[in-house]
Amino acid sequence: MSIAIPFEKIEQGYSYAEYRALTDQLLSEGKTTGDNQSEAMIEYTQLNVQRMKRAEKVFMLNEETEKHLQAIDRPIYWVVLSEAWCGDAALNLPAIAKMAEVNDHIKLSILLRDENPEVMDQYLTNGGRSIPKLIAVDAESGAELFTWGPRPAPAQQIVLDWKASGSTNPDEKNVAIQKWYAKDKGLTIQEEFIALLNQ
Repeated sequence: MSIAIPFEKIEQGYSYAEYRALTDQLLSEGKTTGDNQSEAMIEYTQLNVQRMKRAEKVFMLNEETEKHLQAIDRPIYWVVLSEAWCGDAALNLPAIAKMAEVNDHIKLSILLRDENPEVMDQYLTNGGRSIPKLIAVDAESGAELFTWGPRPAPAQQIVLDWKASGSTNPDEKNVAIQKWYAKDKGLTIQEEFIALLNQ
């Protein structure tokens, strides 16, 4: 069985707290993560810090999700490819981190997409380097257990519908996605993870 991602690479990843601290540190220097250091990307990152803070307060784990997470009885890694400027990462990482905290068998490892192209290119979405992308890996065998991302299915459908419409205004898509996340409050990501854990 092939190893999905080398263990030494996984061990280099950030915890959620480290990722948040890195984001704050870079912003204090007028920077963000990744290859693109444009003013727009730095503004997105500032906005995402507020999104993460809000999501950390709003996201509530339900009993069903906790039950399935607590049933994990072997060590696994949840490797997440991310960047600080990514809106979907800011809206989903707090939920992923809270789910990982439920069980000591789950270790969250956040890798920056642009620093890890050899990993990212194994997990493309429709040919693109879409993030966040989570890869669950057995911590003993290194086997891939499941993948998730870059966003919950209904939010992904909004993106696909926008692309199919031929619109050139990304604000339409972004507003629709933000409204969906605000209404969903992290319920769909929990349903999707339960399904993945049960497969």
